[in-house]
Amino acid sequence: MIFRADTDKGMIFFSSYLILTILCVLVSTTAGAEHLHGPAFTSPDHIAPVPEGWANRPLKRNQADINADLVVSLGQQSWPILHEIIVEYARVKKLNIVVKQGTCGITAGRLLKKSVDVGAYCCPPGENDRLPGVEFHSLGISPIALIVHPDNPLTGVSTAQAREIFQGQISRWKELKSHQKGLPHRLIQPVARLHCKIRPGHWRLLLDNEDLFSPRLFEVGVIPDMISQVARNTGAIGMEVPSMMEYHRAKGEVRMLKIDGHDPRDMDYVRSGGYPLYRTYHLTTWKQDSRANRLARELVSWLQSHIEKIHQDISFVPPSELKAAGWKFRGDELIGEPSGSDFDKH
Repeated sequence: MIFRADTDKGMIFFSSYLILTILCVLVSTTAGAEHLHGPAFTSPDHIAPVPEGWANRPLKRNQADINADLVVSLGQQSWPILHEIIVEYARVKKLNIVVKQGTCGITAGRLLKKSVDVGAYCCPPGENDRLPGVEFHSLGISPIALIVHPDNPLTGVSTAQAREIFQGQISRWKELKSHQKGLPHRLIQPVARLHCKIRPGHWRLLLDNEDLFSPRLFEVGVIPDMISQVARNTGAIGMEVPSMMEYHRAKGEVRMLKIDGHDPRDMDYVRSGGYPLYRTYHLTTWKQDSRANRLARELVSWLQSHIEKIHQDISFVPPSELKAAGWKFRGDELIGEPSGSDFDKH
């Protein structure tokens, strides 16, 4: 149906089709706003494609590691937590364990080359990480805190406000709808480390991809720079887990915000699945039976037991507590939140 009106400025046509189109756009925009976050996990049923014959190839260590009993690849998050205790484990067990630094991406490359026995991830595995013959063993989860300069009087934000801040929709602290007084008028400087873009979880639980972040985002590549950038700028807001804030405290002082009224150090709430942002930690082993793989599984099992003992010191929720709270596991791998194993949920 078309409505027509004559005016001195010409003919104006209003069509029901146009009205319907506008309504569809509005509905689509609203729906999109509710799904700004990315997936929390990938399906453990997925197997990454590999070249023909790859699955049957033996491990081939680099020449420098040829005499090692085990080669372990750690990342930015796992190195500070695991490196020293792996070295001590090797001393006690009289093993030659080579521990290499890297990132999740570097670990993935080493596993694809079959040059390491154990790999560490600070995120849930992405689809391409699920190589044939690779098993994932979860160490636990840790809350990702929103962090600000100590002089910022703000104490907390909602999840929705956090998304608006990092999108750039809220650009000044004064614009926050908060009962709190004394918020500065200055510009907000969002800071993020957009690592592991192809993997689920971590910062993608806030905003799914880099295109959703503010054009004013200050992007850093390493954890120490995240801490130092927020510590030196009273208008900054970033995100990091508590253990890394402690490990890199020499880079400056920062303060954690509550999200939806909950402190990230409230581990009971994190355990319940209610806290919106968290990081998962995994180690990998190979399924094939060999002396090295048996040693690798023994090491991973020992590390899991060690994390169970020290989890409070490093702000972890370990696998035993996650299982008791209803988080979903398949074998040794965490695959879903307490409400279900819907891999696209969060």
